[in-house]
Amino acid sequence: MTTGVRRRMGVEERRQQLIGVALELFSHRSPDDVSIDEIAAAAGISRPLVYHYFPGKLSLYEAALRRAADELALRFVEPREGPLGARLLRVMGRFFAFVDDHGPGFSALMRGGPAAGSSRANAMVDDVRRAAYEQILSHLDVAQPPARLALVVRSWVSLAETTALLWLDGREIPRAELELQLVHDFAALAAVSAAYDAEMAEILLRILAQEPADGPFGELVGRLAALAPGGAP
Repeated sequence: MTTGVRRRMGVEERRQQLIGVALELFSHRSPDDVSIDEIAAAAGISRPLVYHYFPGKLSLYEAALRRAADELALRFVEPREGPLGARLLRVMGRFFAFVDDHGPGFSALMRGGPAAGSSRANAMVDDVRRAAYEQILSHLDVAQPPARLALVVRSWVSLAETTALLWLDGREIPRAELELQLVHDFAALAAVSAAYDAEMAEILLRILAQEPADGPFGELVGRLAALAPGGAP
């Protein structure tokens, strides 16, 4: 027979609950617009009790930011199986799913939110970018990237981030189209770099040799061919 008495949470369990509640609220509204009172009410505790676990809103925000950053970094993890284009498309699908589900929270993560200028917040954003960079290099099977390849990958990670932030402002372009476009952007960046560097050309040719004609990279070739005079309609 139950008594209806609420179970008392341990310190770490309560901290994790508050982080989860805050992240959920930050995912739907800007962190600047979410008050400690709202977080306390959503967690079913008093405002003073929130301050018992976190000294202020900034510390709670940074804890929520850490969880969001860890989850976002995991979106770039993908088994090294199959053609690169298909792998990148799956990564972009998970990345934009996170962006779609956590719009204001994603914007706050990448723009700094209430923690703008915070060294911890900046470090978290850098951690996400570094994780994405390292994951892409692992898919390229390059342990020591040449300078041009490092530039391509870092530029593409930055492009994906900027594209997602701009898309959130109005979602005017279908999400699936942007996911595919970003995969094409990666191929385009690599191709331009390959035109200037023999080592990059070798890497690109190795990638393309494993790509099917009906994959994302093959589709880009078809779209570009259709732009040429006399190309397919």
